[in-house]
Amino acid sequence: MTEFEDYLRHLVVERRLASRTVAMYQDALQSLLVFAQAHPVALRDVQPHHIRRWIAHLRDRGLGPRSVAIALSAWRGLYRWWGRMGQVASNPVDGIKAPKAAKPLPKALSVEQAGALAAFEGGSADETLRLRDHCIVELLYGCGLRVGELVGLDAQAGRDAAGWVDVQDATAHVLGKGSKRRSVPVGAPALSALLAWCQARPLMAKADEPALFVSRRGTRLTPSQVRSRLRALALQAGLPTHVHPHMLRHSFASHVLQSSGDLRAVQELLGHAHIATTQVYTKLDFQHLAKVYDAAHPRAKPKS
Repeated sequence: MTEFEDYLRHLVVERRLASRTVAMYQDALQSLLVFAQAHPVALRDVQPHHIRRWIAHLRDRGLGPRSVAIALSAWRGLYRWWGRMGQVASNPVDGIKAPKAAKPLPKALSVEQAGALAAFEGGSADETLRLRDHCIVELLYGCGLRVGELVGLDAQAGRDAAGWVDVQDATAHVLGKGSKRRSVPVGAPALSALLAWCQARPLMAKADEPALFVSRRGTRLTPSQVRSRLRALALQAGLPTHVHPHMLRHSFASHVLQSSGDLRAVQELLGHAHIATTQVYTKLDFQHLAKVYDAAHPRAKPKS
């Protein structure tokens, strides 16, 4: 992978892409290398017709439109980077579009399901772990945080802190996508859960660990650990669906929109750069209204 080391370092250091995104790009670049070796053609001599052929090969292997789009994005970025370095004269991926994919609506919990998960008192016989997990659920659902924003929170504000919660002001300050900061109100239940966890946190955290949420080892929780704990909690709470952190973010957005109807406010709370990204929740809101209509209106369903 020495062929791509400088580019991957650029993605991490300069563009600050998430580790998961970098890993997907690295896989896509490895596929590019395999294709080039099989053709055979030098990577810097690749032409658009090569890219089109390789995209067709990815589709034949069963990759969906989203996976193909990720591969194209990784390849396009590589050649753009090489172009800046003067290593290629043109970008063979420019002008090649990914196949269109239907955009599935984000899955959200009902208000009752989200409330049941937030109120669940089980999960662990260890009281410290229980308080931690409860606080995680409350912040994910109560503030609409991304899992990366959650694990990036520090116990105290500081110059090097990516994010923190101001208990006095009841506000979470987080570092979101594109290194953009935003502040989100913290509701009373989440604040109460946070105070309880902060009292128990020293029992688990290492003395020099700045992270707000820590593992049994006393070090900062990873996104995968949060996903695993949340999945287990949802099963124990009896929820009939697979729950992941982003589902709680979707639930937060959908429920705020249902109650307020204020799309701009939801956009600000989620930290979306464009209102079009937030508009997907209007469709979720309409689905909710349609279900209410079908259940309540006497003309909603034909008489049997």
